[in-house]
Amino acid sequence: MSTGTSATDTFDEFSFLPEQARELGGGHPVPSGERVTLTLEDGRALSALRYGTGSPVVTFLHGAGLNAHTWDTTILALGLPALAIDLPGHGDSSWRSDIDYSPRTLAPDVAAGIAAWTDVPQLLVGQSLGGLTAASIAASRPELVREVLVIDITPGIDTSAGPSQLREFFAGPTDWATREELVERALAFGLGGSRRAAERGVYFNSRVREDGRVEWKHHFAHLAAAALAPADPSADGETAVEAPAAPPTLGPTGWEDLSQVAVPITLVRGDQGYVSRADAEEFARRLPRAAVTTLAAGHNVQEYAPGELAALIRAASDDSGNA
Repeated sequence: MSTGTSATDTFDEFSFLPEQARELGGGHPVPSGERVTLTLEDGRALSALRYGTGSPVVTFLHGAGLNAHTWDTTILALGLPALAIDLPGHGDSSWRSDIDYSPRTLAPDVAAGIAAWTDVPQLLVGQSLGGLTAASIAASRPELVREVLVIDITPGIDTSAGPSQLREFFAGPTDWATREELVERALAFGLGGSRRAAERGVYFNSRVREDGRVEWKHHFAHLAAAALAPADPSADGETAVEAPAAPPTLGPTGWEDLSQVAVPITLVRGDQGYVSRADAEEFARRLPRAAVTTLAAGHNVQEYAPGELAALIRAASDDSGNA
């Protein structure tokens, strides 16, 4: 079972922070960073990044196909002790043999990490798949969470629109000659923002195998490539048996989990993201206690508008007395 690590990739994964701080502007200090790993009950590894001094007060959960480093610039702008977790199947966390990456399945693993690595109830910030996972954690382990920010996801979004772009992006070859090829592919799909940002994203989201080929770290790319590959006829002329399908990451349990969240909850929508105005209105109708706000950003709000998102998170933290 893969954990996303590579024997041929030895580098300081926090070495990009000074550059990102300069790009952000405003003289933001560069926090200390460390990688932490928890062995789960079944032997799988859950990995995370811990920033700053003192116990984290904000925990971040990324979306499908990303990893904990997607939050780096937001955490720089935030200036609070923070924890960013690699969801199972992503980054340096182990892949799941059952290929089940639905929010309710991920929630117990992530909750175990929050319990191990934090000392106070968290402001839980989750984007896309991480947002629905955050809702499931808040519903099932309320003692760990004091507030939830769900970023650019609802259980009711149209999966034939934005999410299909990601499936197409990860379909095709599962290994590459160089990381530069991956950067070019990301830019061709309109992902990653600037070239430098795309280069950083690809670096953190890929690994160099022993044979020198480059592959995506996260399980989703390999699952998407297998699911979208054309079927090969078997030797006897019959269609080859397809690999088992992964359970859907969106489903009816999302609304149920959200309805059970007792702490304050906010939907942060990117105006160019996956959550339409109609989706946001449905979210507000189903959850009348929730707040809804919109930022000028794409689906990965933390990469398009890290400073603005950090300001929202900081305001929520200040309101709870954690300045």
